[in-house]
Amino acid sequence: MSLPILLTALVAALVAFHFWSPWWQTPLASNWRQMDDTLTITLVITGVAFVAVNLFVAWAIYRYRHRDGHRAAYEPHNRRLEAWLIGITTIGIVAMLAPGLFVYAKLINPPANAHVVEVVGQQWQWRFRLPGPDGRLGSSDPSYVTADNPLGLNPKDPENQDNRIVDAPELHLLVGQPVKLLLRAKDVLHDFYVPPFRTRMNMVPGMVTQMWLTPTRTGRFDILCAQLCGVGHANMRGVVVVDDKPAYDAWVATLPTFAALQSQHAGAAASDPLAAKGKLLAQAKGCAACHTVDGSPGVGPTWKGLYGTTQTFQDGTSAHVDDAYLATFIRNPTARVPKGFAPIMPKLDLTEDELKALIAYIRTLGTAQPPEAAPPQPITPAPAPAAAVPGPRQPVTLTPAAESARGQPAVQLAQNSLLTPRPPAQYAPLTPSSPTSPGSQPPSQPVRRQGQAPGLPLQNDPNTTVPPLAIPPAQPVNPTPGSAPPRVPMIRPAP
Repeated sequence: MSLPILLTALVAALVAFHFWSPWWQTPLASNWRQMDDTLTITLVITGVAFVAVNLFVAWAIYRYRHRDGHRAAYEPHNRRLEAWLIGITTIGIVAMLAPGLFVYAKLINPPANAHVVEVVGQQWQWRFRLPGPDGRLGSSDPSYVTADNPLGLNPKDPENQDNRIVDAPELHLLVGQPVKLLLRAKDVLHDFYVPPFRTRMNMVPGMVTQMWLTPTRTGRFDILCAQLCGVGHANMRGVVVVDDKPAYDAWVATLPTFAALQSQHAGAAASDPLAAKGKLLAQAKGCAACHTVDGSPGVGPTWKGLYGTTQTFQDGTSAHVDDAYLATFIRNPTARVPKGFAPIMPKLDLTEDELKALIAYIRTLGTAQPPEAAPPQPITPAPAPAAAVPGPRQPVTLTPAAESARGQPAVQLAQNSLLTPRPPAQYAPLTPSSPTSPGSQPPSQPVRRQGQAPGLPLQNDPNTTVPPLAIPPAQPVNPTPGSAPPRVPMIRPAP
């Protein structure tokens, strides 16, 4: 009896969870309520079948359980039962599939007044194209795909010149206006899917698929790729913004035309051809999907100010970002993974010229600027009495502003005829003191000179300190009794 009771309780719990579950569909934002209706029909039919089959199994276990004195009846065929099973199964399958066929037929048959928008998918980014004032899109072909023409538009087609290009994963639509989406993929199988619109369509390389919808409410809705298109599939995200008429017209007015982009690329190539080629390569190869150029966080390290920094890797090592580092990393991105990022960057098939162009573009996005240091503060030692006999020089401790600037590059000593050249200042030796002596420091701490202030932490070891830098003041040549000694400029040791 325990198994039938368990099956019955399981069925009741799952049915209750379905109705009381917090996970429901997102609010509908398009005209495709029929999609929800077909889904409801499927859930009802499969739910009824699930309940009926499991309750029948529970009843059969109880009804035909073993009992002393009872024998099972052997019945190899039951035509009446088979007819009922075949008939009910056929009706259920037809009821699930037929509504979907009618809805799909309407999905690919847009109305005559629908606006046209082209959607292009590529690992792992979205691009869009809108027609010009004539409402027509020009022709395209994969043979025209270049770094400065990622959509492969025919430059000789006059209908392409006024087409507006959206080289960003953000598409704006007009609320209440039907839109026909022409979908194509440049590399692998993708799928354009906006959950609140309830519509999705595969994007197959080598062909153009289509669907249509009418946005019914304004807002921002996520674009997802519903096909596993590679390691960056989860990051192939975009946004559809549904606007009212004024906002939509203002957005369209900001979009560049294909002719304007071609002229812009030609001008950029004339001023800095290598960096311009690298920028186009970054867009064409999908680098912009993971690496931002404005400093905002992304899947990979931002390129803004990347050049010249020091990157720390997951294994604890670090490296300076220069041309050699970028070339090695792009060639083999998973050999050393930067700390805080996942090893998902694929290897790019780049020629040596393309690699140099990409590095030149990253270099133009800025180099790491060292933190501003306080201007050098001159140090004036306390004046000695006029009649004092010159004795041994006493060390002068740097000001806090000078100590804070120790991490900066070395500054050359200013030319001064009153200064006597001396060797560069040196740190005290880092000799650990004996841990057993009274009042000694831990072995990881260096011995401090008698009477000096606590040391500064070393850059690579927060548990180790060194005494502050001391610079002896310069003595004037032929000093005049009673005159103030000259100022001594600050000397920063090279890191």
